[in-house]
Amino acid sequence: MPRINSPAELEEYRRGLLAERDPNKPCITLCSGSACHATGSKEVAASLAEEIEKQGLGSEVDIRLTGCHGYCERGPIIVIHPEEICYFQISPEDVPDIISQTIKEKQVVERLLYTDPETGEKIVHESEIPFYKHQERLVFGSNGNIDPKNIDDYLAIGGYSALAKALSGMTPESVLEEVKKANLRGRGGGGFPAGRKWEGSRDAPDETKYVIVNADEGDPGAYMDRSLLEGNPHSVLEGLTLGAFAIGSHEGYIYVRQEYPLAVQNVNLAIKMAEEYGFLGKNILGSGFDFIVKVHQGAGAFVCGESTALMTALEGRVGEPRPKYIRSNIKGLWEKPSVLNNVETWANVPLIINKGADWFTQYGTETSKGTKIFSLVGKITNTGLVEVPMGTPLRDIIYKIGGGIPGGKKFKAVQTGGPSGGCIPENMLDLPVGFDELSKVGSMMGSGGMIIMDEDTCMVDVARYFIDFLTDESCGKCVPCREGLRQMLKILTDITQGKGKEGDIETLEALSETAKEAALCALGKSAPNPFLSTLNYFREEYEAHIKEKRCPARSCKALISFHIDPQKCQACGICLKKCPAQAIDGGKNKIHVIDQDKCTKCGTCFEVCPERFSAVMKTSGEPVPPPIPEAERTIVRKSKKK
Repeated sequence: MPRINSPAELEEYRRGLLAERDPNKPCITLCSGSACHATGSKEVAASLAEEIEKQGLGSEVDIRLTGCHGYCERGPIIVIHPEEICYFQISPEDVPDIISQTIKEKQVVERLLYTDPETGEKIVHESEIPFYKHQERLVFGSNGNIDPKNIDDYLAIGGYSALAKALSGMTPESVLEEVKKANLRGRGGGGFPAGRKWEGSRDAPDETKYVIVNADEGDPGAYMDRSLLEGNPHSVLEGLTLGAFAIGSHEGYIYVRQEYPLAVQNVNLAIKMAEEYGFLGKNILGSGFDFIVKVHQGAGAFVCGESTALMTALEGRVGEPRPKYIRSNIKGLWEKPSVLNNVETWANVPLIINKGADWFTQYGTETSKGTKIFSLVGKITNTGLVEVPMGTPLRDIIYKIGGGIPGGKKFKAVQTGGPSGGCIPENMLDLPVGFDELSKVGSMMGSGGMIIMDEDTCMVDVARYFIDFLTDESCGKCVPCREGLRQMLKILTDITQGKGKEGDIETLEALSETAKEAALCALGKSAPNPFLSTLNYFREEYEAHIKEKRCPARSCKALISFHIDPQKCQACGICLKKCPAQAIDGGKNKIHVIDQDKCTKCGTCFEVCPERFSAVMKTSGEPVPPPIPEAERTIVRKSKKK
């Protein structure tokens, strides 16, 4: 590999790369992120290589194994350039048709195209598919075009040009001022302005300073940072190096979850390649600036996403928070000034330096600039990663990009900000997404998790679930979090089991207030949010559970029951055959009955009852048909005339 010793050499090398690449040569990009690996992209990659060789096209077609394309619901995904033909849910059996028809004959394979659910129209090009069409993929867009294991792919799209620009024509102060002017706010949680954080470390008197990437992404359903590290690790490294130059740091760390093996593999390879090319190490691009990066794998503790706990773990000690008498950008890792930002924040920095703060601030709201990547999961038609400008209404994300709620169900709430975030109801769907806007309604941006819930979701149980998660992940260092969450979990569990009593809500509110005021770290202070937001917007559900012993969503197992409507039962026998508890009594031409003593409330009978009958009812407090005598259970059917 060549070592590049100056910005001029970098541009010369880039020109050479582009000259060698024919823009009209077919290139098959295959999503090879973790999500698509789970659905068989490795097997598809092997089939592509085999089929291209078999058809004698080895020198005529390129295959590029890229990072996540975002539309995880439809993986594995292939996009064929330069035409931008997009195929979904590819299997190895589809590969021969793709090569023979699309690559050789220049015809599309219609069965693999996206079908618009409203019009039935087949859509050929990726950018015209609604999921992609309504996004603004500034940070995430390159993921689907480059091989993360090949640094030349990153250089070909302008990679490390921001670093060259900074080291050759800017001072550390001017880099810092550009980030401050862009009002880049941390994408990992609280949204603190990155430039102000950097400035505090730069101005700190200690000469030894550190920059750190927080890739300890632990929110249920969130995987934005993982996908960026897997698919475009050099963008994160370039941003981290720019930050180091701005504050005068010469050593950086990437703290990454051990559960992200592909991200760890790709970022370690990226560091090695960057060192060989001269983008890391001694005298970077001949500027005299030295900077090294080390990777530290976390042990899976959610609390280590908190800044002081993460730094404690980096120091080789038990990862638990410490009091912030002095901010970590002044005294952090080993008591030295330390700038900690998450993966997405660092990946924004090269864009800001390359294109300028004015370009960046054209996206977003007055106080939240740029774009944000969200993981869209839950009761949503299109699950995946989406990137939109700050200020985009929740409604547009959920319906225009997410495709709405499947199965004709009604939207109920969206939970943003991870386990410590809040649930936002339907009447707030036009709320623009921004740090301050979400905080005002009792939620938060967090790292970008967005969980959609439909009418079948019990909001009391949602609060119980997240408090359970946070109780388990609490480090136990402070009493308000350790004991307060444990007591909240006990009360919420009792409520969902029909054991709630008057005064429970007030006790939960008091425990929440104590945790918010007295907990040691941000995990404890924000932990009551799931309860407080659901109580604020869905108080009637709490009262129904406590006062009426019923679950309005018919979700809490202890508060529901299943019955068969004798007027609708056709004695088809499906529920009887499928019941795992053998709780259904029936027979040929005999109305079926569920034995409530044997019923485990698994819901199998409700799921398998044919829709045309809809004889099985799921109830919670509603009146049910009275039992009918044995003698009246026989169904008299009309004989069919020949």
